[in-house]
Amino acid sequence: MTPNIKKEIRVRIAPSPTGYLHIGTARSALFNWLFSKKENGKFILRIEDTDLERSEKKFEKDIIESLKWLGLTWDEGPFFQSDRLDIYEKYLRQLLEQNLAYYCYCTKEELEDERQAMLSQGMPPKYSGKCRSKVNPKAKEKPQVIRFKVPETRIAFKDLIRGDISFDTGLIGDIAIAKDLRTPLYNFAVVIDDYEMQISHVIRGEDHIANTPKQMLIQKALGFSHPHYAHLPLILDPDRSKMSKRYSATSISEYRKEGYLPEVMMNFMAFLGWHPKDEKELMTANEMIEEFDLGRIQKGGAVFNIEKLNWLNSQYIKNFSNAELVKRIKDFGISVPDRTSKGVSDDQLEKIAGITKERIKKLSDFSELADFFFKLPDYSPELLIWKETPKETIKENLEIVLKLVPDSGKIMKLAEEKGRGEILWPLRAALSGKMASPGPLEIMNILGEKEAKSRIKIAIKKLSS
Repeated sequence: MTPNIKKEIRVRIAPSPTGYLHIGTARSALFNWLFSKKENGKFILRIEDTDLERSEKKFEKDIIESLKWLGLTWDEGPFFQSDRLDIYEKYLRQLLEQNLAYYCYCTKEELEDERQAMLSQGMPPKYSGKCRSKVNPKAKEKPQVIRFKVPETRIAFKDLIRGDISFDTGLIGDIAIAKDLRTPLYNFAVVIDDYEMQISHVIRGEDHIANTPKQMLIQKALGFSHPHYAHLPLILDPDRSKMSKRYSATSISEYRKEGYLPEVMMNFMAFLGWHPKDEKELMTANEMIEEFDLGRIQKGGAVFNIEKLNWLNSQYIKNFSNAELVKRIKDFGISVPDRTSKGVSDDQLEKIAGITKERIKKLSDFSELADFFFKLPDYSPELLIWKETPKETIKENLEIVLKLVPDSGKIMKLAEEKGRGEILWPLRAALSGKMASPGPLEIMNILGEKEAKSRIKIAIKKLSS
């Protein structure tokens, strides 16, 4: 069967609000979005919420907010399947009236027994079709599902990523397409929605390949044209196993809370299965749109690499201006004192951002790396000791340094005379209260003379006691 080529490119992402938006669905959304932008088409958001038992408003909200945060804005939608039940009923009645679908009365227990019997005989499990000819069921019997009559034939399609794919439909059996006239199931609802929304290309994960022949058969029965199909490679953990929560199956909202940037997530996800021609690693959204090509998507699994994600995030942060980093930190939700609280000016905040950004991998790191600028932590006097230097010597050196503040030139001259470690280590520890921090003169420059002297006095007092 040759896909019907439509003039307008129309693609969709259709998540189910039964869980938070995870990286696999977000990657599919990104590829659809990039393709639509590259081809001047339309990107549509559809919420598949007909699973009433598992669908929740909090997941629906998360999906919408996460897509917005990533910058994957849609041209149409969001459309909700729960608002479209009349449409599904119309097409279900059409199939029933044309004898292309039928009510099935088999219980779950009967179906499981049938399945086990087939497996025991080494046969692929499928529905036997025993309700196909059931015309006058007993009054006490209640239909369990509506099934579509799958013809025994061979169906083929050309996948835009994987090439020619074909299926023997005789192995499928009659598929359930609805629980009743008002409760459609996935393979049926998606066919109706894609047709009604005039979707030209279905770009989704390879775990949907087995659904494609079922959907194409329903399309044919209803007289619909076929969209183009492109099945993306699965995202794998570093050991090449299926994506798991231990490594990568984390929701987009969790990555957001951890301090990853939206543009980094977009950059990172794009490279999970696709690469530009020149093998660039840092790309803006516009650059990705310009270079995006379905033909450059790989067939094999895409390995999730958290180290690569952290590296990308750190590179973006390093490239920020100090003012932009301060803005991002505030937007992230880290409370940083401003000039109206503890006397920390905007200029000081930008200097703090500049001195810490080389070490920041995620925005959340800022709190730990820079908190001492706003409040000196309580620390042990032992932190002030450099190697085997006597405590009294450290105390005397700090008393000399106290008189030299804020003259960094004189402090460095003293350090050259007495030993850099002996002078600069205690000074750095006194100013930061931490085992690791930027250099003491950089810290002193940001703290200012008054605060620097105050902290050195605290260190001297610790050593005195």
